[in-house]
Amino acid sequence: MYDRVGAVAIALKDNVPRRTPVRGRPLVGAAVCRRSAQRRVHPITSGCYAIAKLQVGVGMPGTIHIVDDDASFRTALERRLKKAGYDVATYPSAQQLLDKLPDENGRGCILLDVRIPGLSGPELQIRLSELGSTLPIIFLTGYADVPTTVKTIKAGAEDFLTKPVSSEQLLSAIEHAVARHESARRAGQKLNALRAQLDTLTPREHQVFELVVQGKINKQIALQLGATERTIKAHRHKVMEKMGVQSLAELVSIAERIGVLRRFSGEGPQS
Repeated sequence: MYDRVGAVAIALKDNVPRRTPVRGRPLVGAAVCRRSAQRRVHPITSGCYAIAKLQVGVGMPGTIHIVDDDASFRTALERRLKKAGYDVATYPSAQQLLDKLPDENGRGCILLDVRIPGLSGPELQIRLSELGSTLPIIFLTGYADVPTTVKTIKAGAEDFLTKPVSSEQLLSAIEHAVARHESARRAGQKLNALRAQLDTLTPREHQVFELVVQGKINKQIALQLGATERTIKAHRHKVMEKMGVQSLAELVSIAERIGVLRRFSGEGPQS
């Protein structure tokens, strides 16, 4: 059931006459044809922009970066996302986004068209990956094909949506992408905090830490490092204190998370 106080589902940049409802639902509202110089209102979506009313939720805070060469599409989508509670930044080309890279420290995602002049959507995805970007990418295009879809998903795209897409489906994809990015961002912050704590250990405390998490007891550590058990016990206490833990299990868990144990098993550290 559609809510009268809803927002828009956008049949976007498809250039194909569509007299059937979006996702099997009737479109309520008007379609503005971008080919019309007078911006006339049309009763159907003949390759233009359909604005329909849907029941939608309020988006979680975040910034959505829209990369698309179609100005009318960017405007319609920007209006819709702002109404859902998001901040929005728009770019008519991939290069413009690269010239002003989005902030990785806040919630957000990228809505990316496939066919844009210059650097294509998939090419921008690869470039961003090379630059270390962690922002999720949702492809939104009117020219979907299986090889491109598979390629972009394998390269890490969050989703691949085909226009026209309902407001409900688009917002759901964005919410999932933003939530996943926020979760990964917070996990990264916690990991960095743990590494910072590890850096506060003295060289001797660091040695004790590595031996303790490998399961060595104080007597074995003392023998290996040429120290007394009393000294090792004191170092061990300082390690627990600086790492903010009260049990061996917590200390081992931290060692696993920051990649210390993987070094002993021959694996690389966690990034």
